[in-house]
Amino acid sequence: MDSTTASSEVAHDFSPLIKVHKDGKVERLRGTDIVPPSLDPKTNVDSKDVVYSPENNLSARLYLPKNTNQNQKLPLLVYFHGGGFCIETAFSPTYHNYLNDLVSEANIIAVSVDYRRAPEHPLPIAYEDSWDAVKWVASHVDGNGSEDWLNRNADFQRVFYSGDSAGANIAHHMAIRNGREIIDGFNVVGIVLIHPYFWGVEPVGSEPTDVKIRAGTERFWRFTCPSTSGLDDPWVNPCADGSSLASLGCARVLVFAAEKDFLCPRGWFYYEKLKESGWGGHVEIVESKGEQHVFHLINPTCENAGSMLKKICSFFNQDKP
Repeated sequence: MDSTTASSEVAHDFSPLIKVHKDGKVERLRGTDIVPPSLDPKTNVDSKDVVYSPENNLSARLYLPKNTNQNQKLPLLVYFHGGGFCIETAFSPTYHNYLNDLVSEANIIAVSVDYRRAPEHPLPIAYEDSWDAVKWVASHVDGNGSEDWLNRNADFQRVFYSGDSAGANIAHHMAIRNGREIIDGFNVVGIVLIHPYFWGVEPVGSEPTDVKIRAGTERFWRFTCPSTSGLDDPWVNPCADGSSLASLGCARVLVFAAEKDFLCPRGWFYYEKLKESGWGGHVEIVESKGEQHVFHLINPTCENAGSMLKKICSFFNQDKP
């Protein structure tokens, strides 16, 4: 086979997300656009990019709301973007615009984490990168970190994790790790999981039972995590036997599900299992009727997206002193 043929033949086709050619070329079909950090004219939220892992050349985008006093302490959000672990970045216009709106409405400081993606960097690398980002953020708890915005304005007693889809999966696992590896002075109050990417061998609720659909979902998971034990791997099924839901390292959880999202039943299953696990916190779930997966990113001005934004802002600020 000549090189031209190899480059044109597809080894893995997960359209409309990603294709991998037989010569190893990775073709991302979505989430490739990026925008620079800026002072957003609509919200007056300022942003900048900061390297958190020099050895892996990884950065995070920081967001600070308008009129923030030099020593005003704000709730701190660490956000993990979605994209099936293989597309999108923290610097895409989709996430840049979403974080600007969220930071403005909630009056919080945010760190949007960029992590290495599959297939070039298969899972669990994204989890390790994300934990490195968490530790970098936590290095500012004494006010002596490398980033002034965090030193001056982050309230490390009011930390939250959030993400959508694969990013919600990451947010859950970061909270699990917080339960195992306590970071002094770094208090994760809660997590917000938006349409979380969880799955499992056995269908739950109204999940598709069609063998081809479930096989396709497994094929995609194995594509991003070749070392996996399968669909009851705790990375993708946090409710599997022997899981550690009870050790979740936060006090509050807010789950969002979308009625027409094929992941919706799994979000409800996570909610029910967390309540039954012996975890001592409070969990709530909100289902958006008539909506698809990550509708709030696709149509951020719709009524249900506005309701979601208000609910999240309330979650971040309900314990405000």
